[in-house]
Amino acid sequence: MKSVLVIGLGRFGRHMSQKLIEEGNEVFAIERDEEIADSSIDIVSNIQIGDARNEMFIKSIGVRNFDICVIAIGDNFQTTLEITVLLKDLGANFIIARASRDVHKKLLLRNGADYVVYAERDIAEKLAVKFGAKNIFDYIELNEEYGIYEIAVPNSWRGKSIIEKSIRNKYNISILATKKNGKLHPMIDPNHVFSNDESLMVMGRHSDIKQLTK
Repeated sequence: MKSVLVIGLGRFGRHMSQKLIEEGNEVFAIERDEEIADSSIDIVSNIQIGDARNEMFIKSIGVRNFDICVIAIGDNFQTTLEITVLLKDLGANFIIARASRDVHKKLLLRNGADYVVYAERDIAEKLAVKFGAKNIFDYIELNEEYGIYEIAVPNSWRGKSIIEKSIRNKYNISILATKKNGKLHPMIDPNHVFSNDESLMVMGRHSDIKQLTK
């Protein structure tokens, strides 16, 4: 379990808080709008009303006590930057900030953020990959070069084994698991024969996987 400070209870902040709590974490939220705070009490029970730009207020919260601080404000970059700098100065352990532009991301990272998320863009890109590619069902981007994908079994692999197809050497990818009837099965047997009714969880370069799934 981790303790997480969430600043801002707009849609992004509420959804993130809810998921964090569902995963067994402890969430403390800050929201300056009393009406928004009241409407979020059924999601987050620990809410403090106040302005996170106020140094005395933030000091009273004790940001060092949280494993993660999430700045979930998305419509005002200046505010996000001010809070990021303040949290860093007060010794926050790990800061996640939200941005909408690349230049904002660079400035946030230079001024104390440890991780920057593009909420709308990340979702849009993931949906574009998921629904725009014929044989890709889902994916997780690890960085700009690598990712983990759920893909359909290529036609030329069906009825063949991992060792027969020399997957790692020929395609530059690693098979992490198969997925069948909604259940994941870790891949440990190189003699596993690919079938039509399963999908594959693979890791590799984006370019290599997309070439494979064409």
